[in-house]
Amino acid sequence: MGERLNVAKIVTPDYWDDACKHLAKGDRVMRKLIQRFGEGRLETRGDAFTTLARAIVGQQISVKAAQSVWDRFTSMVEVDAGRVDPASVLQAGARRLREAGLSARKSEYLTDLACHFNTGVEHCRRWRQMGDEAVVNELVAIRGIGRWTAEMFLIFYFMRPNVLPLDDVGLIKGISQNYFSGEPVSRAEAREVGDGWAPFCSVATWYIWRSLDPLPVAY
Repeated sequence: MGERLNVAKIVTPDYWDDACKHLAKGDRVMRKLIQRFGEGRLETRGDAFTTLARAIVGQQISVKAAQSVWDRFTSMVEVDAGRVDPASVLQAGARRLREAGLSARKSEYLTDLACHFNTGVEHCRRWRQMGDEAVVNELVAIRGIGRWTAEMFLIFYFMRPNVLPLDDVGLIKGISQNYFSGEPVSRAEAREVGDGWAPFCSVATWYIWRSLDPLPVAY
């Protein structure tokens, strides 16, 4: 393998400042969080395969655990400017990927995804012209990608402004802590809170995540 580079071009949304003004004006919780974490913002590394692979690694485990597994995973495969090469994932194979701490199923999902991208069967350019739900429907047809993973892709790759990932444990926990004094929150209650964030649910979700962990996650 060549020299491993960890620097990637970081892109942030051009709507961020307008979103913060909108959220701060209409929601006291958002106003406090934006004041607290106002300098940070959503970032994308601009690589579809890396974003989806990282989301698969992070399925159903904590952010800290996901980062640890991701670091071990990327030590096994070719990474250029922070981007994972699908061909090197295929070369490693599902069995070896398990040495990074991945489950057998996630290892299979990652190799399937790598095969999907390595053969050119991906449609990111077309997806850019499609609505959020249409993109989700296409993504969940790929093995190993459920709605949560698809929504992480919409947020962290396309930086769509109005995604509300109700299957995200951190979002539900953050809404509970910030809006319900730590009391259990139903999906319907979380959605009601999220409805007040439109049309910038992705931005509000990012700040809710920051309330739980000040270090932002970049997929």
